[in-house]
Amino acid sequence: MDHTASPPSGERAGRKEWIGLAVLALPAMLVAMDIGALFLALPHLSADLGVTSVEQLWIIDIYGFMLAGFLLTMGSLGDRVGRRRLLMIGAVAFTLASILAAYATSGPTLIVARALLGIAGATLSPSTLALITNMFRDGKQRTVAISVWATALFGGTAIGPVIGGLLVDHFWWGSVFLLGVPFMILLLATGFVLLPEYKDPSAGRIDLASVLLSLAAILPVVYGIKELAVGDAANPAVALAALAAGAAFGAIFLRRQSRLAHPLVDLSMFRSRSFTSVLVTMTLASASLAGVSLMSTQYIQSVEGLSPAASGLWQSPTGLGIAIGSMATPLLVKAFKPATAIMTGLGVSLAAILLLTQAGSSGWLVAIVIAIAVVALGTGPLFTQGTGIVVSSVPPEKAGSAASLSETGNVFGSTLGLALLGSVGAAVYRGQMGDATLTGVPAESAAVARENVAAATAAAGALPPGAAQTLSAAAGDAFTTAMNVVAGVTAVIVIGVIVLVAATRRGTPAKAPGAAGPAAAPAHQPAPSDPAIQ
Repeated sequence: MDHTASPPSGERAGRKEWIGLAVLALPAMLVAMDIGALFLALPHLSADLGVTSVEQLWIIDIYGFMLAGFLLTMGSLGDRVGRRRLLMIGAVAFTLASILAAYATSGPTLIVARALLGIAGATLSPSTLALITNMFRDGKQRTVAISVWATALFGGTAIGPVIGGLLVDHFWWGSVFLLGVPFMILLLATGFVLLPEYKDPSAGRIDLASVLLSLAAILPVVYGIKELAVGDAANPAVALAALAAGAAFGAIFLRRQSRLAHPLVDLSMFRSRSFTSVLVTMTLASASLAGVSLMSTQYIQSVEGLSPAASGLWQSPTGLGIAIGSMATPLLVKAFKPATAIMTGLGVSLAAILLLTQAGSSGWLVAIVIAIAVVALGTGPLFTQGTGIVVSSVPPEKAGSAASLSETGNVFGSTLGLALLGSVGAAVYRGQMGDATLTGVPAESAAVARENVAAATAAAGALPPGAAQTLSAAAGDAFTTAMNVVAGVTAVIVIGVIVLVAATRRGTPAKAPGAAGPAAAPAHQPAPSDPAIQ
């Protein structure tokens, strides 16, 4: 192995590793902050650049989809060229793409910049998690380190709106994309000193055909689902054809991986029942959290009419919930079985989501803010414990690939949740607005308001007080109904996740995540003990 400072297996990490963990938390937080900050900048950049509703959706979604599409490639590439080296290359690329996004002059330019940010971001996440597994070889320390990493990752989503709102209020929307530049500079300045290099010299060359097949499988499926979910695809047959093409390429991709000596994705990892079920549960949970977070963000800013800075502050309790849920996980799994901790947390999230199904268009601000924070808190044990299971199920040389699968599930789930649940909300909103009586509102303003709640808020601002009140009230009621429906759909998903965790706990007993045993398994062989959720 090519590494410089990784402790031997079982040896406790020292001060250098813990400082290095703080450095690794920066890019993890940045990837999540980018999405959170964009939510509050979206109404402003949409008005400034004159983007269409379709372009608006792509500005939100393309980052996450490209991130998910390239994570598998970048995780495997890091195992081959060195995880620290790939992390540094990604930091430079992310900085340049951030500058391009900040100074974009049109919707298409911003979409391209967001796509480049997604590709660059794909180099960051798996590298950070894989390096943590190399730096923290003691099981208990690794669990704590992953909790810190998870807190940074999911906390970034909550911190992003707070800082992003302040930036939009005091500067311009492009400043939210420059938010990560200082983080990347700090990483580049300290990474070579604090972080070990680690790669697998026996990994072989990366298979370009597998890279292309993975993209050919993911992107058409994303496009097809997105078009059908929006409900206004010009030609549904094209969307269905995209889904079929993606499925076909996916089958070819999997078949190729099973035949390669050095595959992009080692399918033997999926022989572990818990490995597979954990990936599925984290993906579904990510989709759920992203969907309700998107709706609550828009509610706070557009329905309640708060400024970006105020909206960001009202969302800050979500960060506290994520921090408590993630950091408390090591203590919870000492007192309870992992499955019990996970299902209890998800049960708490479910109760908060059910509350959102009853929310109204006025007088519910505090309740909604608390509910979203509780939803985030309840998912902490699943994400932290689940990530530990995934990365501890493989030998160290495969940590990059395992981390990329974990991140792919989380990011793909989040972006799919934004697309699907966001589209469900948009469809309900448009239906409600189509039936609304807008007496005194000009037809042109009414047509604009039916696009989305942000457009309705902007249109109301240009009308006389009476018409503005009519339009704002109708849009607020329509969006709140949409949020209720999305919360109901999300509740069904969370119930499914709880059932899956309960079924998985009956799997083969094994060591707790972070233990040294499974990580010592030889490559391309099933781990000697399946780290099932107990």
